Amino acid sequence: MGSNADPDDDLKVTPPKSWATGLPAVAHALEYSLSQTSPRRTALTLLNINQAKGIDCPGCAWPEPPAGKRHLNEYCENGAKHINDEATSRRVTREFFREHSIAELDGKSDYWLNQQGRLTEPMVKRPGATHYEPIGWDEAFAILARELKALASPDEALFYVSGRLNNEAAFLLQLFARAYGTNNLPDCSNMCHESSGSALNETLGVGKGSVSLDDIHESDLVFVVGQNPGTNHPRMLSALEETKRSGGQVVAVNTLPEAGLMRFKNPQKARGVVGRGTAIADQFLHIRAGGDLALFQALNRMLVEADDAAPGTVLDHAFIEAHTSGFTEFAEQSRKVSWDDVLAATGLPREQLDELFDRVLNARKIIVCWAMGVTQHKHGVPTIREIVNFLLARGNIGRPGAGVCPVRGHSNVQGDRTMGVWERMPQPFLDALEKEFGFTPPAHHGLDAVDGIRAMHEGRAKVFLGVAGNFVRATPDSDVTEAAMRGCRLTAHVSTKLNRSHTVCGDTALILPTLGRSDRDVQNGVEQFITVEDSMSEVHASRGKLPPASPHLLSEVAIVSRLARATLGDEPALPWEEFENDYGTIRDRIARVVPGFEDFNARVSVPGGFTLPNPVNAYDFRTATGKARFTCNDFTMPEIPAGHLLLQTLRSHDQWNTVWYAPNDRYRGIHNARRVVLVNPDDLNELGLADRQLVDLVSVWHDGRERRAEGFRIVSYPSSKGSAAAYYPETNVLVPLDSVADVSNCPTSKGVLVRLEPSRTPESAPAPDGEEA
Repeated sequence: MGSNADPDDDLKVTPPKSWATGLPAVAHALEYSLSQTSPRRTALTLLNINQAKGIDCPGCAWPEPPAGKRHLNEYCENGAKHINDEATSRRVTREFFREHSIAELDGKSDYWLNQQGRLTEPMVKRPGATHYEPIGWDEAFAILARELKALASPDEALFYVSGRLNNEAAFLLQLFARAYGTNNLPDCSNMCHESSGSALNETLGVGKGSVSLDDIHESDLVFVVGQNPGTNHPRMLSALEETKRSGGQVVAVNTLPEAGLMRFKNPQKARGVVGRGTAIADQFLHIRAGGDLALFQALNRMLVEADDAAPGTVLDHAFIEAHTSGFTEFAEQSRKVSWDDVLAATGLPREQLDELFDRVLNARKIIVCWAMGVTQHKHGVPTIREIVNFLLARGNIGRPGAGVCPVRGHSNVQGDRTMGVWERMPQPFLDALEKEFGFTPPAHHGLDAVDGIRAMHEGRAKVFLGVAGNFVRATPDSDVTEAAMRGCRLTAHVSTKLNRSHTVCGDTALILPTLGRSDRDVQNGVEQFITVEDSMSEVHASRGKLPPASPHLLSEVAIVSRLARATLGDEPALPWEEFENDYGTIRDRIARVVPGFEDFNARVSVPGGFTLPNPVNAYDFRTATGKARFTCNDFTMPEIPAGHLLLQTLRSHDQWNTVWYAPNDRYRGIHNARRVVLVNPDDLNELGLADRQLVDLVSVWHDGRERRAEGFRIVSYPSSKGSAAAYYPETNVLVPLDSVADVSNCPTSKGVLVRLEPSRTPESAPAPDGEEA
């Protein structure tokens, strides 16, 4: 098995790749998998991942093809790494915690913590203790229940959920929280796609995407805006390959050139192994950071003016009249969009915009896909509203091959929200809970992730329960977040592996180890399955195949059920033990509470599951006007003072969420280092900085508090002018807690104003012979 020590930091830079995947991806996936576990276990996971009766990948939320049309190897490089990182044969035992103090663990890297292996039994850090020690499940639940019952108000507790959680456990967790008396249900959507939900609910009445895989395949034109499929959801490239082979076109809009959007070598097809693969993007718009709002405002001005010049030939007036509101005001504002503003905000020449507009006019069916490059800006919500305007103007909502496609980056993040994990669930959902379970859920809105951190920091929240995920490293303003967590009376984390959140402890801290997605789940002698919902509203089953990592593990359903019994007793009287013993009984209740899940058990037992209906595709817009809404959005762009850059935080290719598997980002040509900052060479010249210079990144925010990330090596890179890029979670410290998107409260992790200062501890740059041509 490979070493679990930290790799040496020894930066080497090669030219960025011009294509993604191919056989090297297969080799890297197998190399990492075999470093974690045996060939037999690796084969078992890889042959079952994303199969109709197998394990749903715990990685991204990109959908699978229909059952019967899936490849034997229906996974990507990062999915293979992720599943075998979970299926690792390494174990973290009580002896490990006896050997390592919490302070020592807090000094270790994220990589080192993750590489120690699977957690095997519950652990507690008691008040004043320096080490975790073993604890029985009953006592662990008793401690947590006692703290919850001792709070002055249920609103002093936070129940955080990561997108790894399954539908059944998510439904039970929100049920428990609301029966306990709070809507404090922050989740990872708060930090990534909250802007999508806010904008889509307002304009279309549903906060989800409206397209299917078939729509992607048959679209005439697909925009890929502010996302990197080659790293974050590589199976999307297979779908875009089908778009191209069906005659459609793809436009990439990004601050960085991304290899997967240049050319894709599909390792499951001969042309991807021995041929050149498939060129993906027909046009690449190398946009300035935060310029997407201006881009779509420009396209909308061009559409309106083209229709003014030839009435009825450009816009879909029949659709607009029948299904939308607010068009007149939108069109009037669009005519006033300033070309000077557009060109300044986008950094694009007018000729590129004209070329793009020609593609738009020649396309009848258009899809716009986006991810965090759009949502994590202060003006993320107006940008998505403007995208909706663009699609509505030509009727590209609700028909095949067209629509909105927010691409979620985590397995069941969409399903968790559908199950009620949201601090602002609408009243009809709460009413349905009351009718089904006989208690009245609290109606007042709860706290999201950002407001939850603020509440802990101010002493208004005292108990934190995190179910899956790594809250401390996923959130902004790292120093503030860690201080907030350490101020809690109790912090508890339901986890499969060790991570940074376990080292940032409240007065009392609990580690509650759970089954992984790949583990068999047997309750009361009967093997169970769980369900998930992907980015395109397809709900399907997942069945673990491996023996559990320890006989002391409980499933997430069991943990929530037992905690609820310990905390609530019989008030209200809910069948927690029944839920724990038979997950089908949970699905029966979901079927009566959540619209679209009728006859849940029967429908999900069909291989491949079922697709939730989206009212948008039936032209049923559940908005304030009863129609799809055109909106008027004021022009804005990030202001970047002289001597500063706009930083976006991003993943490396060898990374999943906050966990990195190797210190490489081979598509971008970065090897053996993570503390690097990618900067346009023209910006380096203007700033008087040099390639490979060691610098500190200092964020600029009006509260006057210095936020500094030290010791980053500059890499001259074709990032868009005025912007820079660096990996998270190392740069989360730079994102101010109060720097959030308007409306959605989503952290602005793609728009952090920074200055680069020579490092406080300068050292010589690597020798030139460390580079490759």
